[in-house]
Amino acid sequence: MTAALTNPFQAATHSSLYEQDYALWLEQAVDLLRSQNFAEIDIENLVAELEGMGGSQKQAIESNLEVLLMYLLKCKYQPEKRSNSWRYTIIEHRLRLHKAFKHSPSLKRYFLQEFADCYLNARKLASAETGLAIATFPMESPFTPEQTLNENFLPEG
Repeated sequence: MTAALTNPFQAATHSSLYEQDYALWLEQAVDLLRSQNFAEIDIENLVAELEGMGGSQKQAIESNLEVLLMYLLKCKYQPEKRSNSWRYTIIEHRLRLHKAFKHSPSLKRYFLQEFADCYLNARKLASAETGLAIATFPMESPFTPEQTLNENFLPEG
């Protein structure tokens, strides 16, 4: 017996369940899709959830790229302060990006499309974290997208 047939919200429609119990709503959506019971599926919220999933992946790309670029800037403009912690952060965010591209190769296009904007954000973050004037960091990234993702690349100071 499926969760959809044994739950306390059995009389509720699939769409009303979305606000009452999200986990159960998901279970029912899967059950309804598997049984091809398309008439009862809460299409509106299902579409919104799927769109949200794509948006979350893109936000993760931006976040990881901004952190990675910020640390590359710190390495370039404060080489005397390089630490294992900085190297760890660079490796960690490169791995996250590579994993995202492995699971969803089309995200690499998004990475390239957003690279310049993410750099500008990383520039602001690097300035705030290092205390260096923002003018210290060039307006355009001193690193290419390929260098940024290259596990062997560390900028010269």
